[in-house]
Amino acid sequence: MSRVSESSKSSSQAAEAAPINAGVQEVCCLLGQPVAGNPTQFMIEKAFARLGLDWRYLSFEVPPEALGDAIRGMRAMGFRGGNITKPHKVAVIEFLDRLSPAAEMMGAVNCIVRQDDGKLLGENTDGKGFLESLKELINPAGQRVVLLGAGGAARAIGVELALAGAASIAVVNRSAERGEALAKLLREKASANATYVPWEGEYEIPADAQVVVNATSIGLFEPEARVPVKFDQLASGAVVADVIFNPVDTRFLHEAKARGARTLDGLGMIVNQGAIGFRLWTGLDPDKALMRDAVEEYLGV
Repeated sequence: MSRVSESSKSSSQAAEAAPINAGVQEVCCLLGQPVAGNPTQFMIEKAFARLGLDWRYLSFEVPPEALGDAIRGMRAMGFRGGNITKPHKVAVIEFLDRLSPAAEMMGAVNCIVRQDDGKLLGENTDGKGFLESLKELINPAGQRVVLLGAGGAARAIGVELALAGAASIAVVNRSAERGEALAKLLREKASANATYVPWEGEYEIPADAQVVVNATSIGLFEPEARVPVKFDQLASGAVVADVIFNPVDTRFLHEAKARGARTLDGLGMIVNQGAIGFRLWTGLDPDKALMRDAVEEYLGV
């Protein structure tokens, strides 16, 4: 009953917190490629309904060459905002009007917010959402971190881990240019002890790693896809996290569990970052338990 009464209270404040123009449909969206199998639309629309908001959240498959047109379309049609996913988190920046301090530091955007003056603000909620989930298992302060990947998600997560006080961050990536760039960003803008480690063949997770994060897209919608790493030296009790949300129990996490690791799936991150974006668009706090249930329902967990 407490959840219902709290929901009713929030619903009564919805119009004031997020004014709706009479006769105008308020819309948010997801832009990426691929977007099929992404639970965000189902999750966010459930949260809209819980608060009595007559809003819509739509998913659009947008190839890289059409990204600029998609953002111009959002702008022209007055979308409240939306999410940006692979492969657009870095490329989208040139089409936006402003960046939040976090997005500017990370050089990546996963959330767009239309401001009162109609300008489009680029924000990054990925790292904050991940950090909220990680802290349920371990406080990253003082921990030695291995970060796999150097793309948009890795940038966001790396910055938040650095700001949270990680003792060291090893950026493991196949592209030396991108890997070095991320390590440099973490050192110069987040005062982190960050180094680039080349990813050649199968990377051996070092024995002193306390937190290991797969921030690549390997395994997304591909249950059998294998992240090319070895867990032979992994310390028992280390925390191994995957940003992949579909499937939930990835092969990467399965292999880590077999070595005695504590594992963290991608659901918490997608719910937490979604809740932050929801609040930026509507001015209201969503029901995160409902959102988690919605994601699990969508994925058949």
